[in-house]
Amino acid sequence: MKPSERRKARRLAVQAIYSWQLSGNNIADVEHEFLTEQDVAGVDIAYFRELLGGVATKKSQLDELITPFLTRPLDEVDPVEKAIVRIATYELTFRKDVPYKVAINEAIELAKAFGAEDGHKFVNGILDKLVARNR
Repeated sequence: MKPSERRKARRLAVQAIYSWQLSGNNIADVEHEFLTEQDVAGVDIAYFRELLGGVATKKSQLDELITPFLTRPLDEVDPVEKAIVRIATYELTFRKDVPYKVAINEAIELAKAFGAEDGHKFVNGILDKLVARNR
């Protein structure tokens, strides 16, 4: 597995989680939709599925970890940035094989690609505090 395959999996997972958050559709339906309607060439499909399923099933736990570092209610966080922070928090918490610097850097790059103008600063601030607390 190449690092770029995981990068593509994270990118696809952000879009799928964003869709799931807004639609409220069943996560299995969202997964099926993305795997059949999106270009998945070069994507680590197993990692995509893990991120999508992991964030969906552990959403409450992830949100409890994130909330202490927010300056506003979680419901008011931009859905794109919320999806990115949830994925990174999942990786930081449940994927100890992923170096924390990789998880944070990937989240920052995703926020630059998909988030608001300064969204990457928001994402970085939360993840830095989360890592500092857990180290």
